[in-house]
Amino acid sequence: MAVLEIKKYPEVVLKEKALTVGSIEDRHQRLIDDMIETMYAAPGIGLAAPQVGVSERIIVVDVSKTDETASLIVLFNPEIKDKEGRIESEEGCLSVPGLTVKISRFEKVAVTGLDREGRGIEIEGEGMLSRALQHEIDHLNGTLIIDRMGFLKREFFKKRRKKEAMRRD
Repeated sequence: MAVLEIKKYPEVVLKEKALTVGSIEDRHQRLIDDMIETMYAAPGIGLAAPQVGVSERIIVVDVSKTDETASLIVLFNPEIKDKEGRIESEEGCLSVPGLTVKISRFEKVAVTGLDREGRGIEIEGEGMLSRALQHEIDHLNGTLIIDRMGFLKREFFKKRRKKEAMRRD
C-alpha cells in the first residue's frame, strides 16, 4: 500500500466526470488499498478516485471518527437512489485545502453501487455519512465545494488562489 498524492484545485481531473467501472480488476483492489491509506493519512473521512488522479467512479468513506457504529465503505459506481430532507453545514475538502463552505445537502440518502467484490450493495446514510457520500459522489461528477459557493464568493476564491499560485512560481 502507498499514500498517493491528493490532487488539488485547479487540477483538470477534478473537473471531469469520472468513468464507470466495468469490471473490478486487481488494479482496482490495489487502488482501493492505496486510497484507504491516503484517506487516513490525510486525514479525511472520504476520498474519490479523481482526487488521486484516477478518473473512475470509485469512493471510500469512513465516518467512524464521528459515528462509532460506522465502518469503512468502498463503493464502485455509486448512485444516489433516494433522498430526503435538507441540512446546511460547513464542509472542507482535501482537494481544496484551507477552504470551508456552508453547503446544503440531503439529510438522508440511499446510495447503490458495487462493493469491492463486485456485489450490489445499498447504503443508507444520514448525518455525516449522508454528507460524506454526497461529497464524494460530487467528485465523481466533477463538482467541487467551490462549485456550490455563490458566484461572487467563487470568483473571489479563484482570484485569490491564482494570486497565491503566481507568488509560488
